[in-house]
Amino acid sequence: MRQSRRGDVDPFIVMDVMEKARAAEAAGRHIIHMEVGQPSTPAPAGARRALAAAMETGPLGYTVALGLPALRARIAQHYAEWHGVDLDPARVVVTAGASAGFVLAFTALFDAGERVGLGLPGYPSYRHILKALSLDPVGIETAMEDRFQPRPDQITADLSGLIVASPGNPAGTMLSRDSLAALIAQCREMDVTLISDEIYHGLHYDRPAVSALELTGDAFIINSFSKYFSMTGWRIGWMVVPQSHVRQVERLAQNLFICPSHASQVAALAAFDCHEELDANRSVYAANRQLMIDGLAAAGFPSFAPPDGAFYVYADSRHLSDDALALSGRILDEAGVAVTPGLDFDPVRGRGMLRFSYARSTADIVEGLGRLKEWAERA
Repeated sequence: MRQSRRGDVDPFIVMDVMEKARAAEAAGRHIIHMEVGQPSTPAPAGARRALAAAMETGPLGYTVALGLPALRARIAQHYAEWHGVDLDPARVVVTAGASAGFVLAFTALFDAGERVGLGLPGYPSYRHILKALSLDPVGIETAMEDRFQPRPDQITADLSGLIVASPGNPAGTMLSRDSLAALIAQCREMDVTLISDEIYHGLHYDRPAVSALELTGDAFIINSFSKYFSMTGWRIGWMVVPQSHVRQVERLAQNLFICPSHASQVAALAAFDCHEELDANRSVYAANRQLMIDGLAAAGFPSFAPPDGAFYVYADSRHLSDDALALSGRILDEAGVAVTPGLDFDPVRGRGMLRFSYARSTADIVEGLGRLKEWAERA
């Protein structure tokens, strides 16, 4: 049977690592999970209560394609509260997770064969979704001294679009307001459409992240309830798009997804009233972050850009091996710690990098760092 070239995408390696860790656990081992970018906390209690009540009062069927009007209005209010932006709820599109937002954004903005820039290292599904849509992902090599964020001089007119993420995955670094403004200005000068991935907003430690929406109305904003709101498996996110693109995105959403999950939308609306619980979760990540910054050097990984947000550290491992995939396998087998090889995030230079997630409990992070230190002393 035929197979398309569009479907010939690389695997999402962290999922393979998760499966190997699961198999080890099934065999009776205790594995410390530093591979997965998933909060260890559940959806907030208020969100779960709201959904339970909704399930008793009526069917949860299709909603309109753009999402529940009450949720769209509450997302707009969120931008006023967090970013000082007066946002028309009509520009908000509720999506089946940020992944659906990327599919809608790329489909609405670009024609087959157009070139879309993205920083390397970066979230691997950007590249894979672009390729599956017959677009050309263009890797922009970033440097540790630039905190793994692209510079304006790297944005050229041969690009149709640029994806930025702040805080980013895998390094957790953020763009300052001035740096983001400079990128936006360069995109405007080069006629490059900006897509701002803001799914880790809310998970910041020293200063809040800046939304591109504070600086321009001519960008696509992608966000999600997965990270700060601890709702990964609920598959619910949102976009903010220019008014000129709303109807086009709506038509695509109607046909590609019909609508986001009604149940998840009910829970997401209630999650906005749970900031006390969610901020308590963030304080755990803040403690874990400091443990990582202090402990990774002793564990044999001294070189990384300290993260500003999210819950990752992207560390140089070339002094141990130039094969991060094999190295991560050794660490899993010999130390019982699951980590993600950098190949997921940078197909070439990632061979010498590992990503460590500190999204789990503080006790797990302490145990994991201890195991890594013991392993490094033996290695």
